Amino acid sequence: MSKEDLRKVVILGTGGTIAGVGAPGLTTGYFSGGMDIESLITGVPGLKKLAWLVGEQIANVNSDDITQEDWLRLTRRINELAKRDDIAGFVITHGTDTLEETAFFLNLTVKTRKPVVITGAMRPATALSPDGPFNLYQAVALAASPEAAGKGVLAVFSDAVYSARDVQKGSTFHVDAFSSDDFGCLGYIRDTKPYFYNAPVKKHTVETEFDVTELTELPKVAISYFHVDADPETLRFQYMKSDGLIIAGAGNGEMSLLWEKEMRAFEPYGKPIVITSRIHDGIVTLHREVPSNVLSGDTLNPQKARILLMLALTKTQNIPKIRRIFEKY
Repeated sequence: MSKEDLRKVVILGTGGTIAGVGAPGLTTGYFSGGMDIESLITGVPGLKKLAWLVGEQIANVNSDDITQEDWLRLTRRINELAKRDDIAGFVITHGTDTLEETAFFLNLTVKTRKPVVITGAMRPATALSPDGPFNLYQAVALAASPEAAGKGVLAVFSDAVYSARDVQKGSTFHVDAFSSDDFGCLGYIRDTKPYFYNAPVKKHTVETEFDVTELTELPKVAISYFHVDADPETLRFQYMKSDGLIIAGAGNGEMSLLWEKEMRAFEPYGKPIVITSRIHDGIVTLHREVPSNVLSGDTLNPQKARILLMLALTKTQNIPKIRRIFEKY
C-alpha cells in the first residue's frame, strides 16, 4: 500500500517518559523528553504502514512541566488541523504523570469528531523492554480507524481504550498503570483493530460550550487536600488567592468541623468551591446543607474538577450556571 492510500494521522509530541533517555536497560533515573517526535516515529517497526504520518513537536518536557499554555497550544493546533479534509486523526504522545489532565482538557475544548488519541509510556525508550513503542503503535492504529470517530478524546494503554473523562493513572511503575476504575474501559485494541463495547455519555468535544481560541490564560483554581489535622488557614489562603477552589475531601468529600467552619465563612465572597474526594472511585453527594457557593464534583477527581471549573469560569461566575455545567460534564 502506498503512502497516498493510507489515512493521514498527525502525531503531536510533548515529551514524557515515552521519549525518555537514560542508562541502557534501566527504568529509572532517565531524562524525560530526550527524543524528538521523528525519532519516536522511526523507532517503531511497522508504524508507517498503519497511516501516513506527520510528526510535530509541541513541547518536549516531563509532563510535570506541562502548562496551561501547552494545553491551549495543543487545542488550537488540533482545531486548526482538523479543518483539513486530508487529516483523519491525531495522536498525542505525553508523559503519564499529568496525561489524564491534558486528556480531559482536550476532551472539553477540541472541536472535531475525528479521533484524538493520547498515549505515553511507563518505561523510557532506552529501557530493556520499553512499552512506549507498543502504545504508540496501537494509538496510531486507533487514530486511523473510523470506528474511533465521535467518541471524544481517547487514551490508549496496554491494549485498552479509555475515555479522557474517566481515565486515571493508578500506579507509579506498572506498564498497565491506567484504568477508569468503576467505569471500566471503552473497549480494547488488539494489534490494529479496535473493539468498542461502551461509549461516553457526558458531553465532549464538539458538544461543549468551551471556546479557547482567543484565550491566553485560564482562571486560577487551586486544590486543597484534606487530611487529619489539616490547617484551615491553608484553605483560606488558597481560596483568597484563587478564582475558585477544589477541595479534595475524605470519603464522600468529608472534612473536619474546623475546615467546614472555614469553608462556610467564604460564602459572602461568592467564589465557587467544588467538593471532590481523594478516593479514586465513587460519586460525591452533598447530603448535608452547604453554602450557596459550594457544589459537588460528581465523579471527577480533584485535578479534573479543577480543569472543568477553570473552563466554567471562562463562561460565567454564576454559581447555579456553574453547577449545571458540572452536571453536564
